[in-house]
Amino acid sequence: MPRPAERTSGSDVADRADARVAVIGAGKMGLPVACVFASRGATVVACDVDRRVVEAINRGESPIDEPGVPDLLREVVRSGTLRATTNTGGGVVESDIVVILVPVVVTPSQTADLETIDAVAAVLADSLQPGSMVIVETTLPIGGTRRLGQLVERGGLRLGVDFDLAFSPERVKSRLVLRNLRLNPKVVGGITPRSAARAADFYATYLGAPVDNVGTLETAEFAKLAGMVYRDVNIALANELAAYAELHDIDFDRSRMAANTDGEAALLSPGIGVGGHCTPVYPYFLIADSADRGAPARLAELGREINRFQPERALDRMEATIGPLAGHRVAILGLGFRPGVKEHSNSPTFALYEQLRARDAEAVVIDPLYSAEEISALGLNPGDIDGIDIAVLVTGHDAFTGILPQLAADGVRLVFDGRGIWSPEDARDAGLIYLRPGMAGGERVVGR
Repeated sequence: MPRPAERTSGSDVADRADARVAVIGAGKMGLPVACVFASRGATVVACDVDRRVVEAINRGESPIDEPGVPDLLREVVRSGTLRATTNTGGGVVESDIVVILVPVVVTPSQTADLETIDAVAAVLADSLQPGSMVIVETTLPIGGTRRLGQLVERGGLRLGVDFDLAFSPERVKSRLVLRNLRLNPKVVGGITPRSAARAADFYATYLGAPVDNVGTLETAEFAKLAGMVYRDVNIALANELAAYAELHDIDFDRSRMAANTDGEAALLSPGIGVGGHCTPVYPYFLIADSADRGAPARLAELGREINRFQPERALDRMEATIGPLAGHRVAILGLGFRPGVKEHSNSPTFALYEQLRARDAEAVVIDPLYSAEEISALGLNPGDIDGIDIAVLVTGHDAFTGILPQLAADGVRLVFDGRGIWSPEDARDAGLIYLRPGMAGGERVVGR
């Protein structure tokens, strides 16, 4: 594609009040970011391969359910500062700054699947203009941003000379995205000091959040991976301590709260598994790369193993308490990976469902945020509590907090509280056998 005359290169582009920004990926993270940029004076084009998403955005209708985004989207579309397109190359051509927020998942062999990132790099190689800045917000393995820049160089522009490159990981949570964008420090690193400074200037102007310039691409990439490994390992520690507490008939939650009062400990609550787009995924980027380099990340790997085992461990505890699950009808309460969130990526529900079927139990999934058709489309069996004799809580939705009397009245015999939202006393008053991670009950099961 022919390139127009070279634009100004350097931080002055980011400082201009009329910055032109292409956001590649208009999903649950990309669209809120695009809206904020547009609301703060940038002219933004949101690029996405899904035509339905693009058409909805251009009508001013939010394709994602995120508090505050529908109103903000209507405002910036009405003002003309944001539009959407399926023509990503065209959006890049007309922009000074390109922000990438496309998904990267893990392959069945638990390595990063970079197919989507490589496709974006190919578009940039054809379309990126001299003097532009590319910022990657998608979480990547260490070195992934530099690799993308090298792929873009195939189009003839020189990395760090003809275009700037930076990495700034997204650090937000569903239902809190706009709040997190405003409050969480924006970590940035660049291919050169100029690139890092330019990205920092851009975010300070068009996001309005605190900015932490850590220098290099790899330092910024590692900040995100390290944070994810930290959370995963600390959840695993809580799960392992909870399993040990069960061996001694100790209420781990009570011990945990006491341990945390000295200011030295910050033990988390145990649970039935880790779901989401980030915590159960990104540690594998570090684990795989460490193994390839001959220096295995043993603690990160063990943390993943412990947390992946939690659904199976919950079923083992139930069988140790009431016998084999074969023939039982079990309700899994919750599909979303967080309370109040209609997102199910890596939800423990999937592992529970498959393992229950493997143990010849009948499993149904109940989630007030999902229709029966949506649950069926995911390969799960929707249902209700009629005829259920075991209930397993996966998601602490508000709708489930007061459900114990109803469960007991409908014939449920045992409940496994995977998130610790129910009172053991209330469960026992209702005549239910009550189990939860870290609380003695029935036979004890040694975890991995």
